[in-house]
This record gives sequence, C-alpha cells and structure tokens, in this order.
Amino acid sequence: MKNVTERTSNPFGFRPPFDRTAADERTAVFGYGDANADFHVIGDHPGVHGGKGTGVPFTETPAERVQDVLRTVGFADGPRDAPDLENCYLSYLHMCALPDGHEPTAADYATLERFFDAELRAINAHILLPVGERATDHVLREYTTQRHKLDLDMDGLHAREIRGRGFLVVPIEEPAAWADGEFDAIVSRLEAILGRDYRQTKGVATTVG
Repeated sequence: MKNVTERTSNPFGFRPPFDRTAADERTAVFGYGDANADFHVIGDHPGVHGGKGTGVPFTETPAERVQDVLRTVGFADGPRDAPDLENCYLSYLHMCALPDGHEPTAADYATLERFFDAELRAINAHILLPVGERATDHVLREYTTQRHKLDLDMDGLHAREIRGRGFLVVPIEEPAAWADGEFDAIVSRLEAILGRDYRQTKGVATTVG
C-alpha cells in the first residue's frame, strides 16, 4: 500500500510561481485531502470553484455541491470549510488565487501545468473526476486517448466512464449548472465504481463500464 504523506493541505510543499494578490489575501488554494487517495477531484481555479477564504478547493461557491457528493458516498465528513477526506483528493489546474474579477490567461495555465501534472502523478489515483469544461478538456487531452473522439458536451459527459491511460475518467458537469438528476447520477456512478474492483494497473487501461 502506498503512503505518500499524511499532510492534508499542500502535501508536496508547492510554492506558487507567481503572486498577484494583495498582502492580506491567500496566494493559492493548494491540493487538499488524502494524498494516498484512489479518487482525485480536479477543478479549474479558485475564482471559479472557491477556496480563496478557506484554502480548501470546492468551498464558498456553488461548487461546494461537489462536497455533498463526496459526503453522500462516504469520502468526506466534518466541517464544510475544512472537511476530513478519506480516499479522495481535491486540486485545481490553476492553484494560484487572482484578484476578484480576474481570470487566468493561457500563459498562466501553462505556467502551472507542470505543478498540476506533478501532483496528479504523485497522488497516482485510479479515478480522475474533472469538474467543469476546462478541467474535463485538459484531463481528456492529457491523460486519455479519447479527446478527439468526444464532443465537449458536459451534459453528455457527466457521470460517464471514460477509459484513460491507466486512469478511469469520470467527468462532472459544472455544479452551478446541475439540472434535476445530475447529483443523483454522479452519486450513483461513484457508488457503482466503489462496488467493484476499480483499481487499475498504472499504464495499462483495463476494461471500464
């Protein structure tokens, strides 16, 4: 059994490569959770999915609905602004916080890509759960051979199992846009995965759903 680290927040000690925040603001929202997890939830950036106040991904915004999913399937409990996570890890493509109203540029994402990739490979989860269009596009392009075969239609991709290069990818629609049934769909999908032998040998994609 792997034992990467027992640290919950920023377990790999990343230092943001740039800081555009005010002196009293949080520089970044680092990866958070169980660094030995099999399930890795991947968001966009703090301005979209939250955490600028708490330092925890998927808090303070409608994206906190992701936490409701994790609590329902048994990955999370405890305070909403500092949940206790087991077998689940949360991180962003772009961890650096920006002033309100500012969006990362393409160059910003490119600068942070090596940090995200290093963290993803260190966690070495079996199931990747990208949240929203940008995260889903990135994960499908970089960690599967399926992107050219798939339209980036989040309604159609939500809670769908997609074979990756040693990963199983299950995209999640932007929580703020969830329609009736989408919460239940992702909960049911995760429960189904947990109910079978979901672990994959790294580098060898096994049969998935």
